[in-house]
Amino acid sequence: MIRTLRWLVLCCAAPAMAASPTADPLDSARWEDMRRSFFPDAEVRFDTRIEVRGPLTAENPMAVPVSIDTTALPDVREVLVFADFNPIVKVLTFTPGKAASRLSFRLKLQQSSPIRAAARTADGVWHVGGVWVNTTGGGCTVPSTGSASPEWQQRLGEVNGRIWTRKDGNRVRVRIIHPMDTGLAASIPAFYIETLDIDDADGASLMRIHAFEPVSENPLFTLDLPPGLDALSRIKVRGRDNNGNQIDAWVER
Repeated sequence: MIRTLRWLVLCCAAPAMAASPTADPLDSARWEDMRRSFFPDAEVRFDTRIEVRGPLTAENPMAVPVSIDTTALPDVREVLVFADFNPIVKVLTFTPGKAASRLSFRLKLQQSSPIRAAARTADGVWHVGGVWVNTTGGGCTVPSTGSASPEWQQRLGEVNGRIWTRKDGNRVRVRIIHPMDTGLAASIPAFYIETLDIDDADGASLMRIHAFEPVSENPLFTLDLPPGLDALSRIKVRGRDNNGNQIDAWVER
């Protein structure tokens, strides 16, 4: 009886001991493809300090709200956001300046997929977190509403925004009028914002964003500034799209 009991305990413990520390917690069939594509020679760690928030089920696959928070990590140099099962996997990257390493925005999903954020720290290690989002799909292959409207030609690159104070610092929200077409809809070429710099009035960087086709139409970005920057009264928004159109505007409190 003693020998039998001891054998059962060891058998139950064995799977936990054998589990790989690099096993994908989201169990995606495409994780190894993602790792080889984005981090071929780097150390990668799944890290619960990387918070990716999204809906369990996205009702509108063309505008899936996502929030990325890597502030629990020290010295984040760059953040990469990607969706395993999108036809265009890479969504955006951002580099925090004075802003916290946190960003909210909307993206397109072609089908149910993990949405992941990978944060590179000063030691070169990529820390990865993510969440599964279910959707009916089709978000990447449907034409934008803007591409069918003459209005976007008159308002292309128009910037609206707001700055307001919260208990833990300022929040900045910026919206840019742009169709953000993926190029996957018939007869509609890819047309999207590539770079966006958000600076304070003195030219110091708050955040630099490199966007790709899966970012939603008329993108809306929300970022946070830590306490101590409460005097911020206006910000400069500059960027360009893949056709060379310029974005240049001030947003005031």
